[in-house]
Amino acid sequence: MAIGTFHIIESTLREGEQFVGANFTTEQKVRIAEALDDFGVELIEVTSPAASPQSLADCRTIAHLGLKAGVITHTRCSLEDAKLAADTGVEGIDVVMGTSSVLRQFSHGKDIATIIRMARDVVHYIQDRGLRVRFSTEDSFRSEREDILAVYEAMDAEGVNRVGVADTVGVATPFQVHSLVSEIRQRVSCDIEFHGHNDTGCAIANCYAALEAGATHVDTSILGIGERNGITPLGGLIARLYAFDRTLVEKYRLHLLSELDHMVADMVGVDIPFNNYITGITAFTHKAGIHAKAVLNNPETYEILDPRDFGMTRYISIAHRLTGWNAIKARAEQLALDISDEDLRAATAEIKVLADQRPLSLDDVDSILQNWILDHIDREE
Repeated sequence: MAIGTFHIIESTLREGEQFVGANFTTEQKVRIAEALDDFGVELIEVTSPAASPQSLADCRTIAHLGLKAGVITHTRCSLEDAKLAADTGVEGIDVVMGTSSVLRQFSHGKDIATIIRMARDVVHYIQDRGLRVRFSTEDSFRSEREDILAVYEAMDAEGVNRVGVADTVGVATPFQVHSLVSEIRQRVSCDIEFHGHNDTGCAIANCYAALEAGATHVDTSILGIGERNGITPLGGLIARLYAFDRTLVEKYRLHLLSELDHMVADMVGVDIPFNNYITGITAFTHKAGIHAKAVLNNPETYEILDPRDFGMTRYISIAHRLTGWNAIKARAEQLALDISDEDLRAATAEIKVLADQRPLSLDDVDSILQNWILDHIDREE
């Protein structure tokens, strides 16, 4: 199914600040905002100014940076919060309220009719201030479908710019996301936003399913940081979309992903996972002999992503028992060593034997190849 025009709402400075290791300074927030703007995200979401005095000051600072991306903030469904946010200089306010039975019982205690009434008051205030507004149901996938559809239709009738679908606890499957977003698309004329948590490992797939079903906005954070296991990672979403249709992400400066991931990893004190999308240390590493041979002939045989488009390089691992002679031949050529195919096959067999005995390094392989040349010279003499 075709994916239409969409916008990324980058929430590292809102959802990402809820990550247990995140304690961004104002200077760090500015760095993140400017880097995301360089990357090309359309919207940057920041923490509610009602969270703390510093959050209020930081919201104002980022809203006045003069970024190309729009700066928005996220608040509870409260007139007090909306009034505080409206005076910060943001261009829009994302309003949220829980609609699942568990949140209605143990969080705010309001029924659906009361939620709609409160939402109308807050939405009208924001609109009267000339700002864009989104209303989202929190915990959408543990809410009764007819309840949240009633909320979405009421908000659409009030002229909100977007309604939001939030998989707050990561319970949804891609099929469920597609089904709900498809129905919402039939019921409302405004834009649709999807916010997916990663508690069960489905955030990227759910985000993609939402886009296929007609969502126009999706939330991400750098490295996926956020509450608990976080949300859809920016790099992971980019990888998924790139693999489907590269033109979907050509509007972004893809080579900056590595800089973004390393910057935020350093700020929050974590390592980038070895298998991280695009920027993990093994993302473009090939080891098995059959893989290495094919990749050397045509990288697309085992690469759905072209590392060059992301400012990355591929690596052929050869110092192990699974290595193949084609990979060893490529290494010999890199070293400008003139070794016959027959000798390369024999050298590869020696490497395999040694690798069964102990771990090898690339230096070990290079030494074997260099010694092969010396032995060949000795034999000729």
